[in-house]
Amino acid sequence: MRQQVQEPQQVSAQALGTLLELGRRAREALDTQVLGFMAVNDSHALATYRQAALWLTAHGIKALSGVVQLEANAPYAQWLQGVCQHLALDRPVPSLFTASELPAHLGSEWSAWLPSFGLWLPLPVDSKDHQAISPLGGLLLARDTPWQDAEIALLNEWMAIWSHAWHAHRPSSPWSWSSQHWLQVVRAQFQRKPDKVWWKQRRLHWAVGVLAVLLCPIRLSVLAPGELVPTNPAVIRAPLEGVVGNFLVKPNEVVQAGQLLFNLDDAPLKSKLKVAQQALAGAEAEYRQCAQLAVSDAKYKGQLALLMGKVEERRAEADYLQGQLERAHVVAPQAGVALLDDPSDWIGKPVSTGERIMRIAAPDDVEVEAWLAVGDAVPLDKGAPVSLYLNASPLNAVSAQLRYAAHEAVQRPDGSYAYRVRASLQDKTAHRVGLKGTAKLTGNSVPLIYWVLRRPVAAVRQMIGW
Repeated sequence: MRQQVQEPQQVSAQALGTLLELGRRAREALDTQVLGFMAVNDSHALATYRQAALWLTAHGIKALSGVVQLEANAPYAQWLQGVCQHLALDRPVPSLFTASELPAHLGSEWSAWLPSFGLWLPLPVDSKDHQAISPLGGLLLARDTPWQDAEIALLNEWMAIWSHAWHAHRPSSPWSWSSQHWLQVVRAQFQRKPDKVWWKQRRLHWAVGVLAVLLCPIRLSVLAPGELVPTNPAVIRAPLEGVVGNFLVKPNEVVQAGQLLFNLDDAPLKSKLKVAQQALAGAEAEYRQCAQLAVSDAKYKGQLALLMGKVEERRAEADYLQGQLERAHVVAPQAGVALLDDPSDWIGKPVSTGERIMRIAAPDDVEVEAWLAVGDAVPLDKGAPVSLYLNASPLNAVSAQLRYAAHEAVQRPDGSYAYRVRASLQDKTAHRVGLKGTAKLTGNSVPLIYWVLRRPVAAVRQMIGW
């Protein structure tokens, strides 16, 4: 049967002096190696024994009496490892035991390694170590004679002093997530003492607090490249096919309605118009000659209608070329600021009908344009807040409200696909059109855990297709 330690009646003064001396030496120990040596060898000063072994939960057999260098793979060390693990789980208090109280596969080898009477002294955990979930370890002592209560009390007190010194030297290390650690976690949950109930309650409070924070609502927001663009600009396109002759305005120049902007090369049109005008003059002369002859000769009267049609055809051709010649000189349809690239890049460049060349925008007619990446296309309601942080003024955001977000993604010059987003400014801004920056688009409220895990979950799903 299991024997538990009884409190002794009295302890000699010499033994108490030895205990005090060992406690002083433990406090002055330089490292844990010295403490391990003291546990298995210097404990002999309190009670005689033949063999001693120090077993730690995290390291296994740490030290053996009379052994300078421990061989962890030796049969004796391996057998002691199994014995100490069994005692640590089965005996949480100081206990006397014999080979008959061990499992069969361990007790059968007892006589080959240890004397008859064994003593197990568990090492207490540090009360300040809130991460400790299992005992520190234990000290196994064995001798040929029975143990006395006074000796056990002294040894137990010595182990309490020794454990305190050990915790003072032990460096803080991260948790070990090995399979053995998880086994200890499960076992510790079933072996907790009643005085640890407050810690369970605290853990429950922490869990409720963390859950409340993760479920806290937060506005979902995404970032996208943006810039200031005109809201309703007048787009100036090439009115006909030709070559740009010259530009009469400069970029960002204020122009008035009807002001000449640029000219297309009109030399070919002038040549064609001159030919058409000469053909019209010849057709009119032929018609007049035929009309005079028709007065005296009836046969010319039938040709008048044919010649009149020829005259109208030549006149229509001349009028068309005259209109084309006038369209070659492009004027501003409204007052505003001229938005275009370097005019010298356009001079001499052939253009096709309808090709965009420049824009005319009103100075106060400005809004925010952003390009929302496909992966950031979160739900956005009309009127959602939009803040544009310009590169030229990153400290002052331009506030706007979402006007619309395109339903289809379009390809951008860099090859990526994005949704066009337009937002109307809430107040007038002194920044000019064309300034770029980063737009922050704010959506609906979502739990904090969704805000944190939205991108990682999306990336994982793209990788594994789940």
